[in-house]
Amino acid sequence: MFENLRLAFRGIWTHKLRSFLTMLGIIIGIAAIIAIVSTIEGTNQQIKENLIGSGSNAVDIAIFQGEWEYEFEWSGIPEGVSVISDETIKEIKDLKEVKNVSRYNKRNVFGNVFYKDKNLTTGFIKGVEPDYFETANFSALKGRLFTKDDEKKFRRVCVVDESIMEELFNNENPIGEIIEVDDTPYTIVGVVASRSTFEPVINTIEDYALYHQDDSGTIYIPHADWAISYCFDEPENIMVQAKSTDDMTAAGKKATDILNKKIHPEDETLEYKSKDLLEQAMKLQQLTKSTNSMLIWIAAISLLVGGIGVMNIMLVSVTERTSEIGLKKAIGARKSKVMWQFLTEAAVLTSLGGFLGVASGIGLARIISIVAGTPVAISWPAAIVAVIFSTVIGVVFGIIPSHQAANLNPIDALRSN
Repeated sequence: MFENLRLAFRGIWTHKLRSFLTMLGIIIGIAAIIAIVSTIEGTNQQIKENLIGSGSNAVDIAIFQGEWEYEFEWSGIPEGVSVISDETIKEIKDLKEVKNVSRYNKRNVFGNVFYKDKNLTTGFIKGVEPDYFETANFSALKGRLFTKDDEKKFRRVCVVDESIMEELFNNENPIGEIIEVDDTPYTIVGVVASRSTFEPVINTIEDYALYHQDDSGTIYIPHADWAISYCFDEPENIMVQAKSTDDMTAAGKKATDILNKKIHPEDETLEYKSKDLLEQAMKLQQLTKSTNSMLIWIAAISLLVGGIGVMNIMLVSVTERTSEIGLKKAIGARKSKVMWQFLTEAAVLTSLGGFLGVASGIGLARIISIVAGTPVAISWPAAIVAVIFSTVIGVVFGIIPSHQAANLNPIDALRSN
């Protein structure tokens, strides 16, 4: 085997230019496939990050009426939908895909939030449990978050996000300031921000709309205080934190199944639904893959051309080395030994082409990323498969030349000298 490898490398080195030109089809094909796959992987990662961010693994589950989230401010409390019990929360938390779960209420701001002479016209008000911020992967940027003591004593405190701090307070420290929510005063004790440092890549208007659809400011009040400004026994939504990003879909589905078994609404269009951003990402990724699969098949044609080139040059090599083959067979070399020598040479030739193609593909992907601004992610499994596939091409297209060499008549081969 090692002798065959030595002879293969010697033959390639002896005819360097011819060997390179023979490998060129393989190099171009592998490079094109690696560049396309890297672009697909990069785009898929961007889609996933644009939709679900980085590391929060939070799944928002809300009450929907048909295709739209139910609005309590307009429709009131629906019949047959009760508040979520502690037992139900425990049942959801015991799911193997779930790390944490927290209840919350939510309303849109419609000009009912004031700070001195300023009026907040857009945004959300949420009544949250103390563990909501941990579940949603938020932390205090300034001040503090809610405590269990705030809940027990019904303290009229609130936490705002950075958007509220900017709009109502011009980015000045709002800690200790009082805002009115539906004529109820709340003292600001903290400013909340996401722990994630992820910045989504926004290339189109669609990306902007997708990322900013829920980017309005939010005011958080304790869950226990919700009835002070709004309604008693108002059904809640929940925030579920999955144990991993890949568990988000399963966690959301299982949690909604549990919640929907607990309700019996008069309006049959009412049900809990998860805002499954991971599933949206997977659908967009599938669309991207199917769009680019044709490009991969086109690039694979050059591998076929490269394989034909390898077969052609190996047939030439057999013709050039007829006397060498005749001499080997005359001194006792078996057909299998001759055949394996030429198969090894063909495999080595295409394997080198595969390695050079992978390197070229990585370089090409980087250039595409710089020039077109397209995200790329090198897929090393794809690179390994590409090299293995190029070796297989050498073996397949080297069979005919190797078989021809192995079946040469040694007497006729020696006469050809």
